[in-house]
Amino acid sequence: MDFTLKKYRKLLTVLQGAGYLFQTYGSSCTSPFLFDNRYKERFCILRHDVDLKPQNSMATARIEAELGINASYYFRAVPESWDEDIICKIASLGHEIGYHYESLTTCKGDVDKAYDDFCMNLERLRQIVPVCTICMHGSPRSPYDSKDIWKKYDYKVLGIVGEPYLDTDFSQIFYLTDTGRRWDGAKVSVRDKIPVYQDEWVRKGWTFHSTDDIIRAIKRGMFPERLMMTTHPQRWTDNMMDWGREILLQHAKNVVKRLMTH
Repeated sequence: MDFTLKKYRKLLTVLQGAGYLFQTYGSSCTSPFLFDNRYKERFCILRHDVDLKPQNSMATARIEAELGINASYYFRAVPESWDEDIICKIASLGHEIGYHYESLTTCKGDVDKAYDDFCMNLERLRQIVPVCTICMHGSPRSPYDSKDIWKKYDYKVLGIVGEPYLDTDFSQIFYLTDTGRRWDGAKVSVRDKIPVYQDEWVRKGWTFHSTDDIIRAIKRGMFPERLMMTTHPQRWTDNMMDWGREILLQHAKNVVKRLMTH
């Protein structure tokens, strides 16, 4: 079965066994040599979007800590994601905490209000833990792309060192995400994709549907050596009732997103 915690642990251990070094997104922003072609180490920038069920993120964070891996966890400023106890516990395991912002959606397209909302929530989060990176929440049903805030404002003046969609050189880094509860979900994704390089990655054979497809490619030496991997921990569980509900709900979401992208 895919998208279980057992499968997630196996994915991480296979990457480790193949020599991949794990980085938080924040550490990658302060280590520009990672994006230099002369840097030959294999690495994985590991990122999690905590859209829902923060307790599931606690489970993946513990697995990573047991394996000596640090990752980045991005929390939304909504009750379904924002759990201050879990945020503190994940940070105490050595993981990075970031803000998963959707302010242009919540402010209905008003850029000035969105910026104020962003600053308020960033400060709230910083009262709990240090925060130096942010990441846009896709809000697929919204007509607004929250990254558009930064066409007028500059997050760098707020002490933010990076935003994955804006500060990552994807000509050097392969992007892998479980959006749509599959690893080849770009076709049904509204915003969680890198369209400029998607076709190039497909030509190279870097397309994977299941976690087992990824594991086989790593073992065969047919996997990219530099990547950013994003998961949504609400999808990963060993509880079979939750697992079944998630797969049914995601199937319905994918139908809607497929219609939206077309």
